[in-house]
Amino acid sequence: MQWQEVCENQNLKNLPFKIELNSQGKILMTPVKVNHSILQGKLIGHLYQNITGGEALAECAIKTTQGTKVADAAWASYSLLEKIENEVECSIAPEICIEVLSFSNTKREIDEKKGFYFEQGAMEFWICDSFGNINFFVKEGKIEHSKIAESFPKSI
Repeated sequence: MQWQEVCENQNLKNLPFKIELNSQGKILMTPVKVNHSILQGKLIGHLYQNITGGEALAECAIKTTQGTKVADAAWASYSLLEKIENEVECSIAPEICIEVLSFSNTKREIDEKKGFYFEQGAMEFWICDSFGNINFFVKEGKIEHSKIAESFPKSI
């Protein structure tokens, strides 16, 4: 299955799950709890408070070498948005890709997503735990704070 088909399939609309595709085009669904959604909203609010010159994105579909992955939140500059805005899934990852950890995430899964997003051009990858604590990463490894949003809090 291709991401366009997922987006257009009437049976998949309004499901209470995060949907992604694996490298074989099979649908992966992950249930999310209310706290997960609250943290996504807080992250997006803080992105707008701390960065200018772009847009925050919720549930951002990104085409990777291993299927379509969906960042819980992301931030893309206006110059990047000019390239990807009308795509079904981002061919280039937004500058910041953020994952909010849920009970079903494994360290391996998050590490793989981090790698996929960097391969697709992300500049930073953030992990937000269920308590709102954030860890910031660049391709080379963990950093103390975001280089793009230097005043972004370490906890929301």
